[in-house]
Amino acid sequence: MSDTSTPQAVTVLGAGTMGAGIAQACAAAGHAVTLVDADEAALERGRAAIASSLARLVRKGTLDEAGAERVQAAVRTSHDRSAAVAAADVVIEAVTEDLDVKRALWGEIGAHAAPGALLATNTSSLSVTEISGFGGHAERTCGLHFFNPVPVLPLVEVVRGERTSDATTRRAVDFATGLGKTPIVCRDTPGFIVNRLLIPYVNDAVHALAEGVAEAADIDAAMTLGANLPLGPLALADLIGLDVTLAAIESLHRETGDGRFRPAPLLRRMVRAGKLGRKTGEGFHRYA
Repeated sequence: MSDTSTPQAVTVLGAGTMGAGIAQACAAAGHAVTLVDADEAALERGRAAIASSLARLVRKGTLDEAGAERVQAAVRTSHDRSAAVAAADVVIEAVTEDLDVKRALWGEIGAHAAPGALLATNTSSLSVTEISGFGGHAERTCGLHFFNPVPVLPLVEVVRGERTSDATTRRAVDFATGLGKTPIVCRDTPGFIVNRLLIPYVNDAVHALAEGVAEAADIDAAMTLGANLPLGPLALADLIGLDVTLAAIESLHRETGDGRFRPAPLLRRMVRAGKLGRKTGEGFHRYA
């Protein structure tokens, strides 16, 4: 097994916000990354997101131009999932939080993954145990739950499914550590650690807004000024994506049956209206 400093071939499946961020973090750590998506437009957006993120780091002085060019060069893009999976030491699935989509994709991962590959899902709300069963390699499948923005936030939840082996868990921890992240191992329970606590808080803020407790800006200001949080709950939902937030709270409600996790109707209406937050320019706040 490679140590944390050994470059590996990493395939990231899904070129959305999370997939692009994971690809950038892996490339910055010295790995050779293949970012895969069936949609060329998604790959273009992923490449643009990585370039934009690197440019911000250069402007802040945390990365020089040569380093940015090195990271960009370490990420190649592809439409060929099977070949990219077969060539990988590490496979990270980061597609939409839809169990049917993941089931089909993990069947393909299971069919083509190299015998020694580490297999991981970036799911934030679905059962890692269930996902691991789709690929047929449950013992070497785990959750690697990164947080947005991936190049900046240090936490990775290493989620151990019911059949994930000790060796796979150790390898996942080592891999996350090698990315400069702080891994925390947790059981495969609804919401893991962060979303179990965070998503209901955000959902309660949407309930408060719908009930007319205060305007969105004032709810956010109350929590930043009164609780010393860096971001208010509604602005945070906009950053996460209202569709992702809704999927997470629905998963908690479905898995636990607990009324505390009932999705706010306003949240559902906004998702249906296509107001998903920063990525669409409008959510609970408007963005240029």
